[in-house]
Amino acid sequence: MDALYRENILDHYRYPRNKGHLDHPDIVYHDHNPFCGDEITLELKIRDGRVVEAAFDGRGCAISQASASMMTEEIIGKTLEELRGWTKEDILDLLGIEIGPVRLKCALLPLKALKAGVWGIEEWPHEE
Repeated sequence: MDALYRENILDHYRYPRNKGHLDHPDIVYHDHNPFCGDEITLELKIRDGRVVEAAFDGRGCAISQASASMMTEEIIGKTLEELRGWTKEDILDLLGIEIGPVRLKCALLPLKALKAGVWGIEEWPHEE
């Protein structure tokens, strides 16, 4: 089963969904992982408290980029309140494979940008 999830991760890395920029986004947040150099810029359009468009741009390893691609697909249609409740388990469930401690920061970089963007803060409460 891990092979299926790994293929899905590689597919999102090779053919990322929602990669690029939005015209006039309502939320923009850029973050990076200083340990590995991964970078993510997340852009969201919000209407009536709900995400109507999402895009990301950045560079990095397959895990961080696939995580961003998968996350943007999932968050379209969600309310900001729903997104404020997202946890690392939501991202890890999307990835579907066991992520070691070294790669965990890579996988969670898009979530970190999302949380900071929807909360409008630099740091967000998270569990390690």
